[in-house]
Order: sequence, then structure tokens, then C-alpha cells
Amino acid sequence: MAYPLERGVGTVVTVARRRARSFFSAHPARTVVLAFGGVVVVGTVLLMLPLATEDGGAPSALTALFTSTSAVCVTGLAVVDTGTYWSGFGEGVILALIQVGGFGIMTMASLLALLVSGRLRLRMQLTAQAETKSLGIGDVRRVLLGVAGTTLMVELAVGAFLALRFRFGYGNGTGDAAYLGFFHAVSAFNNAGFGLHADSLTRYAQDPWVTLPIAVAVILGGIGFPVLLEMLRHRNRARTTGRKNWTLHTRLTVITTVVLLVVGTVLTGLLEWTNPATLGAHDVWGKFLNSFFYSAMSRTAGFNSLDIGALHASTLLMTCMLMFIGGGSAGTAGGIKVTTFAVLAAAILAEVRGEPNSVVLGRRLAPHVLRQALTVALLGVGLVMSATLALLSVSKASFEAVLFEVVSAFATVGLSTGITADLPAAGQLILVVLMFIGRIGPITLVSALALRERTRRYELPEERPVIG
Repeated sequence: MAYPLERGVGTVVTVARRRARSFFSAHPARTVVLAFGGVVVVGTVLLMLPLATEDGGAPSALTALFTSTSAVCVTGLAVVDTGTYWSGFGEGVILALIQVGGFGIMTMASLLALLVSGRLRLRMQLTAQAETKSLGIGDVRRVLLGVAGTTLMVELAVGAFLALRFRFGYGNGTGDAAYLGFFHAVSAFNNAGFGLHADSLTRYAQDPWVTLPIAVAVILGGIGFPVLLEMLRHRNRARTTGRKNWTLHTRLTVITTVVLLVVGTVLTGLLEWTNPATLGAHDVWGKFLNSFFYSAMSRTAGFNSLDIGALHASTLLMTCMLMFIGGGSAGTAGGIKVTTFAVLAAAILAEVRGEPNSVVLGRRLAPHVLRQALTVALLGVGLVMSATLALLSVSKASFEAVLFEVVSAFATVGLSTGITADLPAAGQLILVVLMFIGRIGPITLVSALALRERTRRYELPEERPVIG
């Protein structure tokens, strides 16, 4: 016979279990946030082991946390040199964290469940949909397999090419060349920017056989998995009919990406052409090569073939704008995404013209798309400004260096003027939070923190405040 107190305790435990189950299953985005946080914690614990460092000494908790967050969030900012501070085990942990973070922890979990059971449960499909930005639940299985196949194909191809270049072009041993090639290939496709050289890729600034494959991998990873899968799916159809039939999202992403790459290349060349510490030290071909490479890295990855600390202030500001825009949706890049930027540009153009609707490439944009784009952009601006103010209050670095560092962390780019390791502990923790928020996205974070969705069943009177 159960006593009243026992029944009361049992009821409390049951209610607590139901609430916990409801907390994790009410919205898939919440699971994404918690899963990424869990991976960061696991990576931090592994990197704190003495086995993870070259000298056998256990790193500080802050160093391990910063490196783990940077790897999982595919950023590339570092407080220690990856190639000299971490051991082979530590570098392996970092590479695994990069792969898991880039692939998406929920996508990885969904794929494992699919391989084991051969099917996906509805809740797992919803979770995977939140991570991959798939348009329909029925497409999740195809998306997961496509993501895995595309990731493996690009990383193996670029890794093999780089390994051959390092082996026969620079005289590295077979094992070292393969390790260098595949490490940089995984880091590039996942837009992580982690390298095994203290000077990143500066030593290869004149070698297109190294910089161009890495740039291609970065662009492919940053353009977004939905775009890549759609382009591959319609490849055969384009051969037979001559028409690509891409969706608006794919067309918008590809066009905006190409425009930003060209604009970044031109502006970098114009601003740094005579700077003896950057482009001024190269011939004409080297100037164009490094301008393009810098433009590609500025929006997605943290590799650099130029000394970032020697760039003009105008170039740093231009880079901040490119980093803030970022890459494609559902890819390994950060930022507010190119589609957000394009939608906002279309809204501004429509308002200037006095048109009632925003039109892009012959399609009218839905009102909720404009609201989402505006929300993402304003949240991003608010986070960057708040973090810049906080970092300036705890650091003695210049304003442009701090702003550059903050935008790089928020957009998960990883470029730095060299102040990361010199920041105080409070400043590094600010960057940790920024990298985490930048990876999971402001909208995902807000959705995960929301307790429940509310639908208003009535309309309020309309009013028009004065604007401007």
C-alpha cells in the first residue's frame, strides 16, 4: 500500500519527467542547441587531457574550451598554435570536432540512426530538418545521404590533390603529405580555417595548386548543402533540356555569392595593391590570386595568405562587411547568410521604387521572409555591437582590431589581426559565446529558448508611426 507521501513523491517525479521530455521534444531547434553544447563540453574534456599537448602538460580549461568551441563552431580562431601546441591526439580531436560541427551534430545523429535502423522517426526527421533547413520532412532522408556523400566526395578529392602537391611540390614524406592534405581539406570544406602552420597559408601565397583547391573547397562548403544537392540533382536535366530549373533559393545564393566574390576581389586589390606588407610584395599574378583568395576566405573561412595585421583599416572594414554577410544557408559558413542580405536589398529596392511587394528574379517574396531576414540582421548587429562594447571594456586593443575580432567570431570566419591570444580571460569568453551563437544562428537560439509558440487569434487596430 502506497502512503500519501510516497504517492506525492511519485507524482512529482512523473511530472518532472514529462516536463523534461516536453522540454527536449517541443521544438527541434532546442535539441540542436543542447547537442552542440554537449559536443563542445566533450571536446573541452578531451583537449584538457595531458595526452592532447606536445609537452604532455594539461592545458588550461579556458584554452581547451576556446579551442573546442572554435572547432565545433568551425571558426578557426585560436589562442595557441595548432601545429606546435597540440599533439597528434589533440589535432585528431580538433579535426573530429570540425567534422562534427560542420556536418551538423543533429545531421550526424540522424544519419547514424538511418544507417542503423534504415528509417527515420518523425521526431528525428523534424530535428534533422531544423539543422539542414530541408523544405519538407519527406526530403530529409535524401538530404542526409546527399550531405554525407557530398562531404566525403569533396574532402577526399581536395585532400588527395593537396597531398600530391605537398608530396611532390614540397618534398614532404608520404605520410606527412597525406596528413597535411586531408587535414586542410576537411578544415577547408567545413570552413573551419584551422591550419597546421603558424603562418596559416602565407607560405603558399604564390602557389595556386594549394590556394585554389582550398578556395574551391571553402566555397563549396559555404554555399550551403541544399544548393549543392539541387545543382547535382539538376545536372542531368540541364544536359538533356538545356535548362537548370533551379529554385529561387539556389539562384539567389549562387548569384549573390558570385557578386560578393567579385566585389571582394576587386576591393581587396584596389585597397592593398601598393601595400608592401601585403599585396605590394607580389607580382601582378600574385596580386590577383591573393585578392581572390582573401575574398573567398573573408566570408566563410579563416585561412589567410596575407598578413591580416598589416592590412589597411579600410580593408579591415570591408572585410568586416563581407564576414558579416557570410555564406549560404544550411552550409558550413556563418554570418547572416547571403540570402538574408539579398532579401534585405530587395526590400530596400522595392521601398525606394514605391512598390508594394519585394520581387526577386521574377518571384514575389512572402512577408514573413522579410521579417525573418530583418530579425536575423538586426540580431546580428545587436550582438556585434554589444560584444564590441564589452570587449573594448576589458581589452586595450584598438577599436578596429576589436571590431574585426568580434565580427570574425560571430560570423565563424576565424580571421584575426593577432589579438586573440593576448585577450584577457573575460575577452576570450566573450568570443566563445559569440562563436557558439554564430554557429547555431540567432533564430535557432531564440526558437530553442521559447517555451511555446503563441498564435494571436485577433487583429489589433492599424496605426502608422512616423518613420525617418
